[in-house]
Amino acid sequence: MTLMALIILLVVALSTIMAFVWLVVFRAGRSGWVDAIWTFAVGAGGIAASLAPVGQSHDISTRQWLVAALVAVWSLRLGLHIAARTIRDGEDPRYRWLRLQWGEDFRRRLFWFLQIQAAAALLLILSIMSAARRPAPGLGLGDLLGLVIFSVAVIGATLADRQLSRFGADPDNKGKVYAAGLWRFSRHPNYFFEWLGWVAYAAIAIDLGGSYLWGWFALAGPLLMYWLLVHVSGIPPLEAHMLRSRGDRFRDYQQRVNTFWPGPPTESLSDNGAGGSR
Repeated sequence: MTLMALIILLVVALSTIMAFVWLVVFRAGRSGWVDAIWTFAVGAGGIAASLAPVGQSHDISTRQWLVAALVAVWSLRLGLHIAARTIRDGEDPRYRWLRLQWGEDFRRRLFWFLQIQAAAALLLILSIMSAARRPAPGLGLGDLLGLVIFSVAVIGATLADRQLSRFGADPDNKGKVYAAGLWRFSRHPNYFFEWLGWVAYAAIAIDLGGSYLWGWFALAGPLLMYWLLVHVSGIPPLEAHMLRSRGDRFRDYQQRVNTFWPGPPTESLSDNGAGGSR
């Protein structure tokens, strides 16, 4: 298979999957399946991009296996977490916000919105491919650094999700804003650690000696994820939902805690305060 044939196959597959997701949203009435299926699609595409035979050689390097394993761990962890939340909660507040914003045009605009997500998925998969197919023999310091960064990212995201889930499971916390644990240092620590995971692929891909220029393409992953999470489909609609549902409690949390980058709160926070992302 040629590299171009693999990319075309990924384009067709991702576009078809997101069209299927569009049907699922309206038939099942649970918009949370969008992110769950998208995550599994990126994971499957990343594994295929890492391991599929390209060109004359069919040998799979240790680096290809490493990157494929990282993608699989990320996809399964996040995808299963979102799927469980969707089964429990149904409608994702961010898509509920879009439904309100788009009104009667929601169905049409959502279709194209999901196709844009397919394009974003392709860009992420290509950044994974650039890491997996770095031609340097064996594993080096960049691979070790990438593995360390990825491990920190997965542990941090898992801890943030579990802390918020435990808080939300207590009926006494209904209407409150969680401000303990990792949520004392960032209003969206789970998003921060999800972003950090994409930095790992750049660490693996980039060759500072300049012999593998395509490795710099791996920076597209963290750059795109930062833009999506902080400025587009992550924080803006989620915080709009939190302001509607939590009001002044969340405004107070916004004034005290960093939006994305972890840092100390500007004032002391009680342990039964604030929170809200994935």
